[in-house]
Amino acid sequence: MDNEMRPVQPGEEEIDLTELARKVWAGRRTVLRWCGYAVVFALVVGFSIPKEYTSVATLAPETSDGKSALSGLGALAGLAGINMGGLNGSSDAVYPDLYPDIVASLPFLTELFDVRVVGDKGAMQTTLFDYMHDEIRMPWWRGLFRLPFRAIGWIGSLARGDEDGESQGVDPFRLTKEQERVVRALERRIGATVDKKTSLIALSVTMQDPEIAAMLTDTVMYNLQKYVTEYRTNKARHDLKFTQQLFDEAQQNYYAAQQRYARYMDANQNIVLRSVRTEQERLQNETDLAYNLYNQMAQQLQLARAKVQESTPVYVVVQPSTVPLRASAPSKILILIGCVFLAGAAAVVWILFGRDFYLKFKNTPEN
Repeated sequence: MDNEMRPVQPGEEEIDLTELARKVWAGRRTVLRWCGYAVVFALVVGFSIPKEYTSVATLAPETSDGKSALSGLGALAGLAGINMGGLNGSSDAVYPDLYPDIVASLPFLTELFDVRVVGDKGAMQTTLFDYMHDEIRMPWWRGLFRLPFRAIGWIGSLARGDEDGESQGVDPFRLTKEQERVVRALERRIGATVDKKTSLIALSVTMQDPEIAAMLTDTVMYNLQKYVTEYRTNKARHDLKFTQQLFDEAQQNYYAAQQRYARYMDANQNIVLRSVRTEQERLQNETDLAYNLYNQMAQQLQLARAKVQESTPVYVVVQPSTVPLRASAPSKILILIGCVFLAGAAAVVWILFGRDFYLKFKNTPEN
């Protein structure tokens, strides 16, 4: 009983560690062989994955300055690193925190389908949908895995007479299978991040062609600016359209009143009857009233135009997109280090435990 409860002595633990180290050293050739296999595997994997290029552009949007009591609280919260978003007293519901959701939205991505892209230094000109559908390369093992499913889908589409590969007639409410795949691929390749403190927006696009990546980054930036501008000026533009209609009506009424007054005066120049003078005064009053209304609507029209200009946000491109010179993925060094590390660890586990377990299992007599 005393022998079972005897604590492990420090000398015995050192002997065990020394024995394990000696066992690993004795099997060092196995470790080196497995690491050599891992190097070959890592090189095959690294060179089989197509290169990806990432282009980044940084945008500084104009934010609305609310004048309510919450604006001061929002400033204090900003110093503490807290973003109050739309609670800063502004009536603008599209603040920078929502920009990543806008970029990832289905209408925004489907609008990019018909964008013309030029790649391979001008050798390839096509739409973004066709590029994503036909030109994107994948590792050979993924192609092998997808080959049976593609064959089944191709046969099924022939039987149904489908044309999923066409981008014409894109309906975000009802996408085809190929259009949905392209949307999912664009979601992974197009991203937007917002700096909470500075509200700077970083737009990034990752493509297998560096020129297409830079070109599409500019397009995404332009479409985002257009979307936010249309939203923020929507009310002002509707007011401008309505004011323009009222101005046109007032102008027509004023011109018509002028013509009636002029014709009446030309027809009754030398007549001094009281009834003629009364009609003359009435037409004069109608003309003056029409002119006053016309003048007021002209002023309102100028104010409405100024309101549209005031509501139009201004964006500053802090860092424009450029054609990337180096691939962002794959990282062959990381793949090599990871494979060698895993292979070495697996070889050590095999030498210490796996080999003995395998020999014991192999030599176990069958009942």
